Amino acid sequence: MVKKFLKGQAHKLGNNINTDEIIPARFLNMHKDEELAKHCLAGLDASFPRRLKKGDIIVAGDNFGCGSSREHAPRAIKAAGVSCIIAKSFARIFFRNAVNIGLPIIESNPAALKIRNNDLVEINLARGEIKNLSRSQNYRFSAFPKFLQKIIASGGLMSLIPVKKGEKG
Repeated sequence: MVKKFLKGQAHKLGNNINTDEIIPARFLNMHKDEELAKHCLAGLDASFPRRLKKGDIIVAGDNFGCGSSREHAPRAIKAAGVSCIIAKSFARIFFRNAVNIGLPIIESNPAALKIRNNDLVEINLARGEIKNLSRSQNYRFSAFPKFLQKIIASGGLMSLIPVKKGEKG
């Protein structure tokens, strides 16, 4: 169901990364994902969006995505090409918004602590495995249940809603 492996370079962040740091409020009037992507994590560092490459993985500490409940934050991350976020913990509304748009997020305290900036990381969502290829370390997490695998593989919850012929989806 889900792409077998996600593989990318780690971008290590700290604790309490909030939605204003993920996508600053001055960019919330942008509605196209590709525009949001240009400002992803610019609240932490204006050069951050230019450093992200397709497939990269964000690794963070506690309470990632705290702050306001804007869906723009996970949309900006996904649109910037980030394939997955690993953190010690997530703000609940961010967790829900990420799942709704098909952005894989993993809670793993050991991986969040031990993965370093620029490490090459490989993830198997279906098996619940994280491999740090740079440091030859492996971590386990609860594999995604089938229904979450289906949402992520479909690109988000909205893509699973049937559209009647003649309606726009």
